[in-house]
Amino acid sequence: MTQIELGPGELLDRRGRLSEPGWARREVRRYSRAAIAASPLRIKEWDYYCVLAGDYGLAAVVADNGYMGFLSVTWLDLRAPKATAESVMTPFPLGRMALPQSADAGDIVQDHPRLKLAFRHTPQGRRLSIDCPGFARGQGLSGTIDLAQPPMDRMMIATPFPRAPKAFYYNQKVNCMAASGEIVLGGQRYAFDPASAFGVLDWGRGVWTYHNVWYWGSASGLVDGAPFGFNIGYGFGDTSAASENMLFYDGVAHKLDQVTFHLPQGTYDGAPWRFSSNDGRLEMTFEPILDRADAADFKIIRSIAHQVFGRFSGTATLDDGRVLKIDHLLGFAEQVENAW
Repeated sequence: MTQIELGPGELLDRRGRLSEPGWARREVRRYSRAAIAASPLRIKEWDYYCVLAGDYGLAAVVADNGYMGFLSVTWLDLRAPKATAESVMTPFPLGRMALPQSADAGDIVQDHPRLKLAFRHTPQGRRLSIDCPGFARGQGLSGTIDLAQPPMDRMMIATPFPRAPKAFYYNQKVNCMAASGEIVLGGQRYAFDPASAFGVLDWGRGVWTYHNVWYWGSASGLVDGAPFGFNIGYGFGDTSAASENMLFYDGVAHKLDQVTFHLPQGTYDGAPWRFSSNDGRLEMTFEPILDRADAADFKIIRSIAHQVFGRFSGTATLDDGRVLKIDHLLGFAEQVENAW
């Protein structure tokens, strides 16, 4: 498949339609909420961070889904294994949450009585601040995590939807951000060491069609002493111009073509998964540890998600033909169905 690499420009044209589909190694297209031609109820905007540190991890999200605002923090205990979450939903924010129009500028500060989240830029990268006094039935969760973001490639993709000219998804994934800091849960302190803890940012802006199923996988860590990660996924939109599949090694992106998730039947956290690319450059097995399952069915609005954390092993081939051997790299893979 020919992969269209985008240059600088506006994401949307004067009619509010995607100017051109494709991918890039950095934020080259300018997103403007004011340029969207669809109903505000169809606009979905979010910043999602996941930081994993061996035996534990943290996920946090701020989302404006048009009809619903969503704040959430999840603590991941990969030894138990168990996921504990605290979430807040607010009706019809319709853009009032003021999520930034760039992944590289603008801070997010959400101050709710139950959950305070702040995602800020720093000279070295990004800073996540969390304060949730009622977390885990009053144990409380709070702390700060710094994510280092030196000059490095990322995954950027602009995806249209078939037969929906005003719909699009503009997505950036920033992998391999070394994490430092501390989270306090119920009085116990959990350190994030940049030698072994890494975060990923999922930055999404778009106008979505009603029903979608997607598959997403991500991992970050060290391979042969250098930062390594990958982003893989598919399942929604028209990806004929570009896939979101990409390897990252020592700050440089290596583009993959198509990747297939081979899921075992009837289970998400039992039998191993397998991943393969049509160009033979990614071959991975995945050993599940924890299925962070979430199901919400309000008839008209429905979401069924399985985000499974575990360890990847296999091979990844860089653009120059070098083959990297991956051994128990911590990450996640998910299957999500949304009617929204």
